[in-house]
Amino acid sequence: MFEQIKHNMETIAGVAIYPILSLLIFFIFFVGLGIWVFSYKKEKIDELSQMPLNDK
Repeated sequence: MFEQIKHNMETIAGVAIYPILSLLIFFIFFVGLGIWVFSYKKEKIDELSQMPLNDK
């Protein structure tokens, strides 16, 4: 079954761009997520971490 899929994918013109695009999307997403996490304010993180314990 894999052989058929491999053969079909090899016959499509320009198919080599899809793995590159998916890698770029993956990389950009996780770099952006890392930047967001490390730039998040510590006060906001502390506030959110105390939310389950507050009786509001």
